[in-house]
Amino acid sequence: VLLVESGGGSVQAGGSLKLSCTASGLVFNTEDMGWYRQAPGKQRELVAAMTVRSSSVTYADSVKGRATISRDSAWTTIYLEIDSLTPEDTAQYYCNAPSLVVRGWASWGRGTQVTVSS
Repeated sequence: VLLVESGGGSVQAGGSLKLSCTASGLVFNTEDMGWYRQAPGKQRELVAAMTVRSSSVTYADSVKGRATISRDSAWTTIYLEIDSLTPEDTAQYYCNAPSLVVRGWASWGRGTQVTVSS
């Protein structure tokens, strides 16, 4: 599985970004998917997740109300949009399947860096 994240960048506080994730070797319509982030010196955390069957979504408290996880109709791309960015959102962002992550089977992409300046 090759995951490729993109869309990160440097923005000022209050701005927004929309991140994208594509994958080869993994079909998004067979796996629940999530967005993770890891800030320097901190553990990787799951910030948003979307289930396949019900398309229900969940968010970490740190981004709730500011983030939207979505997918395209062809199940080829997963998105994460975050509004009202703060410096605390600065991190490397990754996508992956939570079921693989919890089992230790996940293969991680390079991620995409989000840097928010105050």
